[in-house]
Amino acid sequence: MWIAAWNGLLDLLAPARCPGCDLVLDFGEGGFCGACAPLLERLPGPAAYVFGGPLADAIRRYKYGRRTDLVPELGALLAQAARAHVGKVDVVIAVPSHPRRVKARGFDHGVLLAEPVAKALDVPLDRARLRRVRDTPPQASLPETAREENVRGAFEATRDDARRRVLLVDDVRTTGATTKAASAALYRSGATEVRTLTLAGTQA
Repeated sequence: MWIAAWNGLLDLLAPARCPGCDLVLDFGEGGFCGACAPLLERLPGPAAYVFGGPLADAIRRYKYGRRTDLVPELGALLAQAARAHVGKVDVVIAVPSHPRRVKARGFDHGVLLAEPVAKALDVPLDRARLRRVRDTPPQASLPETAREENVRGAFEATRDDARRRVLLVDDVRTTGATTKAASAALYRSGATEVRTLTLAGTQA
C-alpha cells in the first residue's frame, strides 16, 4: 500500500511526460501519448524504428537535454525489438561514447539503453570490453562520404577467448559506419558473430 502511495506522490511532484512531445501525461499513464504513439514506425532489420517525428525528438531530448527519465520508455522499445535475438547472442555490448563525452554529458547514453536489452535477453551487459579510443566529431555533422573515415580505428576491444556471440546496441543508425567500425573491433577481439540493433534509423 505504501508503494502505491509513494508512486502517487512521485506522480504529483514529477509527473510522467510523453517522450515525444513532452506533454504531461494523465495520472498513472506512461509511454508515448495518444498523438505520438501512432507515429512510431517500425522497421525490419538492424534499426527498430524510423528515425523521425516524436521518436527523433525523444532521442535528442534524452541525449542532448540529459533527460535520463526517458530511458525506461526508450529502453523498453529497444528491448521489445531485441526479442528477435533471444537465444542467439551471449552478451550485449553498447557502442560506447568517448570518455570525454561521457564526462561532459554525465552518462553514457548507449549503455543506459543497452541495460534493458540485456535484461530482456537474459544475458550479461559487458560495459568494459569495447572502448572508443578517439573522440570523433558527431556523425550527423558530416557528409555521408566522410562518415566511414571518421570512425575508422575509433574503437578497440579487449580479447575475448570465449569467442562469444555479441549483440551490439546503439541509439541511431544512418549509414551504419559506426556499428561497422565497432563490429570490426569486436571481430578482431575474438567474437564469432556480431549482430547489431539500434533504436532508430533511416529507411534507406
